[in-house]
Amino acid sequence: MTSFYVTTPIYYANSLPHLGHLYTMVVVDTIARSKRQRGIDTLFLTGTDEHGINIERAAERNKRTPKEQADYVVSYFKKMTAEFGLDTAHGGFDIFMRTTEPFHYEGVSELWRRIASSKTPKGNDPIYKGHYEGWFCAPCAEYKTEDEYQKPTVEGAPPTCLVHETPLDRVSEDGYFFRLSDYDEELLRLYETRPDFVRPESRRNEVMSFVRGGLQDLSVSRLKSSVSWGVPVPGDPEHTMYVWFEALTNYATAIGFGNEQQDRKFGFEKYWPAQHFVGKDILRFHAVYWPAFLLAAGVEVPRGVFAHGMWLDPTGRKMSKTLGNTIELDVLNRYFAIDAVRYFCLREMVFGQDGRFGYEGLIDRINSDLASGLGNLLSRTLAMVTRYCDGRIPTGQIPEEKILLAKRTGVDTDETTIAGFIEHARDQFIQQLDSFAFSRALEIAWSIVARMDKMITDAKPWELAKDENQKQTLGAVLYRAAESLRWLSVMLYPVMPQSATQMWTHLGLQGSPAEVNPLQLEWGGLEAGSQTTEVKALFPRIEKAKLLGEIGSPAPEMTPSTEADAVPGKVSEQTKPAPPMTHATEADAVGVTNLIEIGDFAKVDLRVGQVLTAERVPKSDKLLLLQIDLGEEKPRQILAGIAEYYAPEKMVGRKVVIVANLKPRKLRGYESQGMVVAASYGEEGKPVIATFDEDVPNGARLK
Repeated sequence: MTSFYVTTPIYYANSLPHLGHLYTMVVVDTIARSKRQRGIDTLFLTGTDEHGINIERAAERNKRTPKEQADYVVSYFKKMTAEFGLDTAHGGFDIFMRTTEPFHYEGVSELWRRIASSKTPKGNDPIYKGHYEGWFCAPCAEYKTEDEYQKPTVEGAPPTCLVHETPLDRVSEDGYFFRLSDYDEELLRLYETRPDFVRPESRRNEVMSFVRGGLQDLSVSRLKSSVSWGVPVPGDPEHTMYVWFEALTNYATAIGFGNEQQDRKFGFEKYWPAQHFVGKDILRFHAVYWPAFLLAAGVEVPRGVFAHGMWLDPTGRKMSKTLGNTIELDVLNRYFAIDAVRYFCLREMVFGQDGRFGYEGLIDRINSDLASGLGNLLSRTLAMVTRYCDGRIPTGQIPEEKILLAKRTGVDTDETTIAGFIEHARDQFIQQLDSFAFSRALEIAWSIVARMDKMITDAKPWELAKDENQKQTLGAVLYRAAESLRWLSVMLYPVMPQSATQMWTHLGLQGSPAEVNPLQLEWGGLEAGSQTTEVKALFPRIEKAKLLGEIGSPAPEMTPSTEADAVPGKVSEQTKPAPPMTHATEADAVGVTNLIEIGDFAKVDLRVGQVLTAERVPKSDKLLLLQIDLGEEKPRQILAGIAEYYAPEKMVGRKVVIVANLKPRKLRGYESQGMVVAASYGEEGKPVIATFDEDVPNGARLK
């Protein structure tokens, strides 16, 4: 791969930016930085979609022209991207696309002409003139079929959009149609021959089901008398192009399709095709309509389309201003470090599924993973380097004559053990990042943090420092911690660019982690004798109740505290936790009464599986629908009654134990092809999934 072109959607310029916009931009920014870091020529596009009836109406409400309305919204988008370090000046996007640019008009017109002059796979004209009559949602910029709107309760009233809950417009006029119905077989062939074209797998299945259900021809123009704010149809200026037809084309026109200006600046042939990232609500436009337009024009289809989930509030409700449960960008910017927000977004949501976002959850993640985790590792390491080594990186070598002394302290004298662990983690991290499994990638990175914390705790450098004979052992422990931080600063740069750069600088390194290819990292690159710098808390711990009060979010319930809580090592009877349950089931408590032969046990086929996808079963509080890889030809579909205790996003990637030879059964209309093994304890029978500390291959049998 010599070049890589990646895009967010271009955001509709009828409203100001929100959390969904920020999230997609953080995702794409992370991908772009990762590619650039590895020497890949990368283009990152974002921008605004500025045509259509919705812009006209917003402009009219605000007493502006449509262009003034678009300019107003764009100013806020550019302000947001600058504040969150996503703009060009901070190493973010390369192109902020606006569909009101003259070169875009040129490119869109060229695409229309190419399509109009071609033939469909079934030998018909791809664009033809006809009459459209039906319902149109201006906020969605989409024509709605009967199953896509709520029928009116009052006779004569228009139906309402299921998404926006606003009245639909009745459209009845002549216009141009794109013969989408002729591209069903070619689209299905695309999805089947390129399984990664639409991701994740659940969205690919959704798209294929939609196409197999039969495609209707698509109205691709409006009369100028109805919608004047748009790109004129070539050869027929009385019509303007349907906003989705011309808006999707921006990904190509921005880098030079159909226009010389951008082609000279970037080069369409150099960077196309693009990898698109979109919200699942606009998947159909990008995964069905857009490739169909390109196939009709004889232009290569995109590299792929990845549809991510939506942010819900902590209780699982959709965010809306009406419910008052939205996350405000100005609040995030005012109270939280940019990199902390980036980390939370990528760590908290399993990419491709819905996630939950709340200020309390954000604070908890910052305090646990960043303040007490990565930030603490950096602070304690550099503090000990300053205290015991005059602020200079010690040598990591233990001389032969000191090895026995070092072994007596429990320190592993072979540094290749820790080096091998970190190299393996690095490789896994990059693999997961390239698969867009951001949460899993960060989980792997934090395994390094945990390993280093344990090494320091076990080695007790503060004790080693008291013994002159253990000076080299002390140096080796501190060197390993500091070198691991060098690796982490490079690995984490795409996710947390500012913090990773600060870590790099504190270690006394020159340049920037942005310039270091993580694949070329070698253990021992941190030079002994390098002068470290004084480090302040990279991620200061947040007083949750206080900050939630300032934000205006309800403070969490505080558990009762006593004087004993303030005394280390002393626990009062009032606050002492309940003793652990000693029996997992009722049978355990009364003793085993039904002994079986080994042959009976052998009848149960227990296998190791990995959860690929997880989602709640509609109208069920208890059931999760899981797709589990058992090392077979295709994944197993299994229902598990654990939804009250395990969020779907927390299950993805887990290794679990499956009863693989259980007779299939149907629940809630879904077939379950096995059973997940879990312990059960407490009066409510809380399930605890059986899993593994070590990596076990999928399909391995338990004996």
